[in-house]
Amino acid sequence: MSKSFEESIAELENIVAKLEAGTLPLEEGISSFEQGMEIAKNCNKILEDAEKRIVKVIEQNGAIIETEI
Repeated sequence: MSKSFEESIAELENIVAKLEAGTLPLEEGISSFEQGMEIAKNCNKILEDAEKRIVKVIEQNGAIIETEI
């Protein structure tokens, strides 16, 4: 089962805090960075999918509105 957006963001914040602390050994830091990048990529995908759903709902209601999200 996939984690929710909120769970993923919390995990990403935890990884960032560890990396910012600068106390991880090099290999663990690199691994954490890679994990964080993957989580960020997944969060971005979730946001893109949500934006598509919002646009679809707007289009279905006949009012296409150009907005920045």
